Amino acid sequence: MAPDGVTVTHHRGDAYAWTMAFRAPHPALAGIVAGPYCGYVEDASSPFRRREVANGDVTMILNLGAPLDLVEMSRSSSAGRRMSSFVAGLHEGYAITEHHGDQHGVEVKLTPPGAARLLGDPAEVANECVALDDLFGRSVTELEERLASTAEWGERFALLDRVLLERVAEGPEPDRAVLWAWAQLERSHGQVPVSVLADEIGWSRRHFGVRFRAQVGLAPKPTGRILRFRRAVEVLRAGPVRSIADLAATCGYADHSHLVREFHALGGCTPSQLVGDQLPAGGGVAG
Repeated sequence: MAPDGVTVTHHRGDAYAWTMAFRAPHPALAGIVAGPYCGYVEDASSPFRRREVANGDVTMILNLGAPLDLVEMSRSSSAGRRMSSFVAGLHEGYAITEHHGDQHGVEVKLTPPGAARLLGDPAEVANECVALDDLFGRSVTELEERLASTAEWGERFALLDRVLLERVAEGPEPDRAVLWAWAQLERSHGQVPVSVLADEIGWSRRHFGVRFRAQVGLAPKPTGRILRFRRAVEVLRAGPVRSIADLAATCGYADHSHLVREFHALGGCTPSQLVGDQLPAGGGVAG
């Protein structure tokens, strides 16, 4: 790790290569940004596809190079579009992206409540991919230019810290009851019943669903479904697992068939395909 806290990894294969830089966000962004910033530079000898599966985060991409094609996005009207900088909301499905030889940008993973602080209305981006300038206006172009003109990843990440801290300070205050409910769902990997959460807060189930969706983007039940799937993917990747039936039991699915149906719906593939399509060096999943 460099003195500025940045970790850089490299991968070079016959058909593609990438460099990725990581750094934790400012501590004041805890609960807003989910995990480290990821800067990337990619080169490929031909069009290159990735599969993006449901993961419980809201993804913001600041594009510093060529645009990205959104080839497929289940449950969404966004498919078939060419995207530059964008936000992909909490998503009950999967997407296939493609670039045509080079990519350069920064990925920021946001928690759904964190996205509410930054975007104002997370339901606007749920199950969609929305151009960032539609949400933030002309300031996006200025931020892209500032990031592109900054040579070091550490300086770029520091700039992101400042911009995000400013936006959070101006954003709406979180609903404390919904934050608590989100934390319970995340901690249990989506297995706390919605009725239990509503009862603990003291709201009707209907009122709880409305307030939760306003803060998170989706209602509690589909949100829990995504978090359960994320847990199954994490366990599968950590592997090996004895059987898909064991994986289903570990992650709260009714049986083997239930888990496989959910992988098709939220990942667009079988569990074994997801493992087999893993790209090296943390490069994601081949599409």
